[in-house]
Amino acid sequence: MLLGAQSPSRAQMIEYLCTLLSIRERCGRVHDLAKQGKLQYFEYHPEKEEDVTNYCIRIIQRDFGDDFSAIPPHGRWRHLDAGVPRVAPLITQWDALEAPPDLKEKTKRLIDLFLVSVLLDAGAGNDWVYHDEASGGSFSRSEGLGVASFNMFKEGFFSGDAHQPHRVDAKGLELITAEKTAQVMQVSSDNPMVGLEGRASLLVNLSRALKGNAPFFGAEGRPGNMIDYLESESIADGPSRRVPLAALWHVLVSGLAPIWPKDRTTFGGVPLGDVWPCDALKAHAHAPVEGDELVPFHKLTGWTTYSLIEPIEKILGWRFDGLEDMTGLPEYRNGGLLVDLGVLSLKPSTVTAAYYPFADSSIPRLPPSHPAVIEWRAMTVIELDRIADQIRAKLKLSREQLTLAQVLESATWKGGREIAKERRPESGGPPIEIVSDGTVF
Repeated sequence: MLLGAQSPSRAQMIEYLCTLLSIRERCGRVHDLAKQGKLQYFEYHPEKEEDVTNYCIRIIQRDFGDDFSAIPPHGRWRHLDAGVPRVAPLITQWDALEAPPDLKEKTKRLIDLFLVSVLLDAGAGNDWVYHDEASGGSFSRSEGLGVASFNMFKEGFFSGDAHQPHRVDAKGLELITAEKTAQVMQVSSDNPMVGLEGRASLLVNLSRALKGNAPFFGAEGRPGNMIDYLESESIADGPSRRVPLAALWHVLVSGLAPIWPKDRTTFGGVPLGDVWPCDALKAHAHAPVEGDELVPFHKLTGWTTYSLIEPIEKILGWRFDGLEDMTGLPEYRNGGLLVDLGVLSLKPSTVTAAYYPFADSSIPRLPPSHPAVIEWRAMTVIELDRIADQIRAKLKLSREQLTLAQVLESATWKGGREIAKERRPESGGPPIEIVSDGTVF
């Protein structure tokens, strides 16, 4: 994160808002206001948390029985494998061509794939569908974006080297346009995608970020080269290595800072990414401090972190220290679960009629910057902690036996999707629609 000529206090605030610890702390402040009934847009009903807990436990037991160790962590791998396995066969293909297999290069390729796939994962809307010719399946939303990005990777869409198609690099990314992205993602007037321009510009911005951060991504500007940096920050642990989670977070927050749109929140002239002012915090501040009303979420950074940890641990056998600092993801599936099951409810008449575009609908459609969305997302972060603790208590499991990443994968994210389909079978959309620009959700 480039701070420039900042005052010490301002520079410290910027650094703080880019940390993992700041997410839970600032969201916790919003949650404290909710307990006092002081949010502007939402009422908080903690007695309904048990309904969410029981709903999630039913899904876990339906899908995994009592074999909790079989629950995978939340990550992009599952979406890439939607319908049929894709990642493992691709690894097998690499192994057949390289004897003995280069574990580090294999991991770099997976990081290339997973990173760019996550950055394409912002909401695509209710109407877009991707048809996968290889499997014959059709997929929408996160799975559709995952399968599409996997095929784009295999075809060399992100590579600047025709002889090495299975990679992502700055040279390949800088050639991407919205038109090319629309073509490979099968977007048309009959198959519209929300946020297409933002999605393509994010990839072009990624090329600049990769080129501008050689210590993380090497001279060629390749995401997978972060493995070399992480290795330099790790310590040997027998045949394995232990990597501070903070090192991976630093790569993603600092190294990818240039990719975010210029109209995001800035502080002292520095763009902060997925950080937003919360009106409720400002209204109830006792001793205002510059930047004290800002709430960081860093959702795509968190989603990327969860997604990259898995291949690094699986292929290289490295382990990460500090995973307890990771938070739940404040996106519309996790947040929608809380609204649909009554933990959160919009206060009457706080969202004006202008945000209800369809006269026959009770679902508002809000931009990501709307203060109601900020409250919703902040509450989601803390409620995911609370729901996870309640699930563990009922199942008599420790945090090591059922991690937050496993709860997200097997219960809350999946539960948010399933309750949305039950309540709104035609669209399967969330109870509050977010106007996606292809970079937030």
